[in-house]
Amino acid sequence: MSSKGGTALSRRNYRLASDTDKPKVTGIVNEKLLSDYLHHVFPASSKQGPASAAYRKTLTFQDLGAHLEKLLAEDNVTEESRDQIEGCLGPSTVVLDHSSGFEGLLFVDDDLLGVIGHSNFSSIRATTCVYKGKWVYEVLISSQGLMQIGWCTLNCRFNQEEGVGDTPDSYAYDGNRVRKWNVTTTNYGKSWAAGDIVSCLIDLDEGNITFCLNGQSLGVAFSNIKTGPGVAYFPAISLSFKESVAFNFGSRPLRYPVEGYLPLQSPPTTDLIKANRLLGYLKTVLSTSIDTQEEKLVERDSGTWQIQGDPTILVTLAHIFNHFAPLMCKVYLVEDVLMNFLLSILEGGGSVEEHPLIQQLLDLFWLLMEEHEVSECLKQLMMSLLRAYRFSPIIPDLGFQIHYLRLTTAILRHEKSRKYLLSNVLFDVLRSVVFFYIKTPLRVKEAGLEELIPTTWWPTRFDKEGKDERDTREETAEERLRRRAYERGCHRLKKRIEVVEELQVQILRLMLNNKDKGTGEASRYIFLNKFRKFLQENASNRGNPTVLCPPEYMVCFLHRLITAIRSYWDEGKRKSPGSISSEDAYVPPQLFYNGKVDYFDLQRLGGLLSHLKKTLKDDLAAKANIIIDPAEIQATSMDDLDEDEETGAAQRPSGAVAMGGALARPSWLSSPTLGRANRFLSTAAVSLMTPRRPLAPPEKVKVRTLAVEQRTEEDRQHDFKKHVCSTLQSQSTASQEIRWKPISLAMIEGSHGNDGLLLGRPFEEPDQPITEKSLLEILDGVVMMYNLSVHQQLSKMVVVSDDVHEYAVALKDTDEKIARCPSRRPDILEELQKSQKVFAEKLNHLSRRLAWINATIYSKDKMLDVYWLLRVCIRTIEHADSTGSLFAFMPEFYLNVAMNSYSALKNYFSPSNCMEELPGYEDTLTQLAAILAKHFADPRIVGTDIKDSLMQALASYVCYPQSLRAVERIPEEQRMAMMRNLLAPYEQRPWAQTNWILVRLWRGCGFGYRYTRLPHLLKTKPEDANLPSLQKPCPSLLLQRHMAELLSQDKDMAASFLNSVLNQLNWAFSEFIGMIQEIQQAAERPERNFVDTRQLKVCATCFDLSVSLLRVLEMTITLVPEIFLDWTRPSAELLLRRLAQLLNQVLNRVTAERNLFDRVVNLRLPGLESVDHYPILVAVTGILVRILVDSDKQGILRAASVLLSDPCFQLRSIQYLLGEGDVGAASADRKHFSLHAYTDYISTEEEQKVEQMLTFLTEESKQAAASTAPTSEDDLCPICYAHSISAIFKPCSHKSCKACINQHLMNNKDCFFCKATITGVEDYTKPASS
Repeated sequence: MSSKGGTALSRRNYRLASDTDKPKVTGIVNEKLLSDYLHHVFPASSKQGPASAAYRKTLTFQDLGAHLEKLLAEDNVTEESRDQIEGCLGPSTVVLDHSSGFEGLLFVDDDLLGVIGHSNFSSIRATTCVYKGKWVYEVLISSQGLMQIGWCTLNCRFNQEEGVGDTPDSYAYDGNRVRKWNVTTTNYGKSWAAGDIVSCLIDLDEGNITFCLNGQSLGVAFSNIKTGPGVAYFPAISLSFKESVAFNFGSRPLRYPVEGYLPLQSPPTTDLIKANRLLGYLKTVLSTSIDTQEEKLVERDSGTWQIQGDPTILVTLAHIFNHFAPLMCKVYLVEDVLMNFLLSILEGGGSVEEHPLIQQLLDLFWLLMEEHEVSECLKQLMMSLLRAYRFSPIIPDLGFQIHYLRLTTAILRHEKSRKYLLSNVLFDVLRSVVFFYIKTPLRVKEAGLEELIPTTWWPTRFDKEGKDERDTREETAEERLRRRAYERGCHRLKKRIEVVEELQVQILRLMLNNKDKGTGEASRYIFLNKFRKFLQENASNRGNPTVLCPPEYMVCFLHRLITAIRSYWDEGKRKSPGSISSEDAYVPPQLFYNGKVDYFDLQRLGGLLSHLKKTLKDDLAAKANIIIDPAEIQATSMDDLDEDEETGAAQRPSGAVAMGGALARPSWLSSPTLGRANRFLSTAAVSLMTPRRPLAPPEKVKVRTLAVEQRTEEDRQHDFKKHVCSTLQSQSTASQEIRWKPISLAMIEGSHGNDGLLLGRPFEEPDQPITEKSLLEILDGVVMMYNLSVHQQLSKMVVVSDDVHEYAVALKDTDEKIARCPSRRPDILEELQKSQKVFAEKLNHLSRRLAWINATIYSKDKMLDVYWLLRVCIRTIEHADSTGSLFAFMPEFYLNVAMNSYSALKNYFSPSNCMEELPGYEDTLTQLAAILAKHFADPRIVGTDIKDSLMQALASYVCYPQSLRAVERIPEEQRMAMMRNLLAPYEQRPWAQTNWILVRLWRGCGFGYRYTRLPHLLKTKPEDANLPSLQKPCPSLLLQRHMAELLSQDKDMAASFLNSVLNQLNWAFSEFIGMIQEIQQAAERPERNFVDTRQLKVCATCFDLSVSLLRVLEMTITLVPEIFLDWTRPSAELLLRRLAQLLNQVLNRVTAERNLFDRVVNLRLPGLESVDHYPILVAVTGILVRILVDSDKQGILRAASVLLSDPCFQLRSIQYLLGEGDVGAASADRKHFSLHAYTDYISTEEEQKVEQMLTFLTEESKQAAASTAPTSEDDLCPICYAHSISAIFKPCSHKSCKACINQHLMNNKDCFFCKATITGVEDYTKPASS
């Protein structure tokens, strides 16, 4: 390609001086020195024989092209023999057979090497087969699920149930189940994990198949396989839904080549030799300088080489790149030649900044290569680096990961390369988030954790509820030494991981750089556009798992991004002291309604955005000077209609076509080949419908196209616009004829990116600069990212800690059994010792794995990141709340993240890190308590899910002493408002959580209500000892006092609240009795002794609701007894009668001998563990004691009168409580219930009160029986037939007792009998003459 007539090359006109203001170059050096230089750079090969400097031909630039081509042509003969190797049939380029060699539904990447299963069990084979010799290919494991990898013949027929290894002539290795398959299956190999590489070897000369995992042989899997004429084996795989791998048949250098085995695809030997030769020439140029004064060549350190405009060197390099550049577009050569060369530059150690040669080489690439060549080269280089980083094994010093990240950092330090990669590669082609992920080793020994952490430790002390006891004062000396040695090992591991994390943060800081010197968009804004698009893909496709970024990547990405954002934020604070620091960071509320940030149709607190624009357009105009265009409202409304019609259908990218075509999809498919355009393969005639609207409508995505000067001036345009607006406003006040027009939302939604991001500032928002606007938008994205999948992953990884706990408990139990084992039973002792060994080995493995997880996910630094995010959300919510009605525009995920991040800090980061040690911990708890207390019943929030989440968060909050104290610290006005909302009637709202909150405020004060777990459950192990319901009682006397004040002062609220509680108690207990009847009948059927687990769960829930409602009644009657006993209150008598009626029903159902309740309790069915006599009987007893013993004399007499007058009252039920009922009727084999048996739960004083109550009721019932005169049936109430007629209705004159009509009038004004509207009720007394 070189020109024979001179130095100019046809590929490009090279510019020898980079700047016009540089001094003129002096020209080419003299002929002899030039010849010496060119001969030094391009020496003759050994085939031509050595030539001394005196006799060799003078070499000039005119001759260099021919000379170089002659040198390179010497290597062309070596590949002829390589292509003729016998034993392989098929195309020279080996790929997956996407035309006919597959079964099921599959996504295949555009390079036809990566594949993702999209159906139950899909299979696919390669295009090339082997019939003789030794062959190998590699499989890069992206997910560790169900897959069978190996070899098959053309005769194998697969389906959705049978894949590779399930037919006679197919052989497979399955690292998920650790087995090998060939029709039958046996144990084989090791378990694989995402990031591993499986090598599949076949020796057709010996008839053997072997597999290797990360270069380590797993042994011969199959021998004596079928060979001979007509038998040839294809590489093949079967994989289940969502599982993904990538194949390397030889298109790239094998990571773990095996001696004697050839890759299926021949390496480009000629090009490889040529590229290495040219690279040698390039290295010589870099290490040689020309001393024109001394007229000699000087060896120099290539690491300090720079492009200086020397025409001799540049023209020499141009000739080299004339041949080198086309080769650098091939992936094999980029990975084997270029990447290894660049890595070797950094091998000397030191910081990346100490190796400027890579920057100079990249300058050289952009100068001497065609644009399409340098683009393809950089793309392949980054793909190779990412692949190498992702699939490198974990070693103790993390050397591989550090090596590849250092080179990535060096490349991204080059501005032009960074901008190109950000714009075209890092998010569009690559899974660049992988660079920020540190994978967790599945096999501890291979990762070298035994060297880093030689001593393991785990908790050995547990309380009676199964929780770890943290008191280190009780440790033995040996335990203390082990724990400290383990902690030192964990610290060593953390230090090594921090090196990797620091490099990852450097990479992100480069991507977030907004001080680029060149023209065009700054790197930060390119990153921001791609980042928002990345969030959109993950937010809009939550139902389609194949397009989501894996949560484990998200967690690491989030932490690195937070570190990078905060560093830039604080740098800005130092430059602009008036702005706020990152410690006080928040997202201003105008971002939620001014249209500058796209939230991808995520739910807002007030509902749909289109609805909010309609209903709050006046508030937007008044508070934020934003005018909504009516045409825009209509357009967005039509969009919402379209979305409603498409609900339920999977959203697909608009490029989808029928079977076999290219499917343009988001870049987060799990395939490690990282291709964006993919083929969707299906054996069925599947058509992918193109949706009517693309995933990212152009009119809704805010594309940033700021001018260069706007991009690189640190987002200062807002100050100018604010000045213009204030000027216009002052003009409008000066002259009534000039009217200041508010900002239109259509204007705000222009294409100027961050320009105007803060427009629409509400008057409540302080006029203070926060930080650079681009950082605000990235911070908003970080909060969204936590909500998408980070919290889910944090909760998932806790399972390792739970496993350690379970095995530690099991080991301790085994040790105790060994100590108790009698010496005469050596057989039992042997089995116990085997179990002890298994548990100890498992704990050694898990404790080292837990150390890695604690260092990468649950470390103190990560905890501080999540805590910072929590505080960001709290401040953002507080600022948005101050805007009044505009608070409805806030996306729901801010509240979700505030609740979830607090939950993560409390539940997932302990015990290795303590939340109480966080800075400002108590203030943060109080702020979050204020948010929960205010917004759980906020009318501005309409979403059912978010309202339920707020209620559940508040319910959990009051279960723990520290968070409950935080609720008590919020202002009294907010506490009273919270209690008023909690005491709203239990109707047409989710009242169960409200009731649970009130119960928790009371627990610890009620009768026999000081237990953490029910007495009959103490011997069983709780599923999760950290559940809020299993926390020790921590009542709030302050909030109880507020409740008493509200109920005593507001008589109407008290009556409606208690009426609703009694209604719900009647419903819950009735449902419970009906269900246990069905359960009893099902259990007694001889043909089917089975009860639906869901029915059992609902039954237990109704029982728990009944108990909690009784406790709320106990709480109310204890705090405000006058509600029931002061009959000057209009509804007191009615409420007391209803209460007595319900209490008698509960007692009669539960205390009857050999009754339904007894029989179901004795079944001890799984799911009904909480159903027992104790919880419901002590709740009823607490109410009875309060009204019959602890009240004043008048109240006691009224309560006794009402209780005894109820026709359902039975003294036997009260006697049952103390075991004084018909004891003889109890079966001899069953212990009779008695409160006396629960001395640990019921105090002596409480027992005495029950005995006093029983004595009193016994006397009162005898007197009532003696004084009660017989009543005619005609004089009884026709509704309840329990009381005498005592009321007459107006105007219809129908009659009933007062209790029935008063209860009826609380819900309905129509007469029982004629449906006439009742205008009044008068007392009725039977005339004496009658």
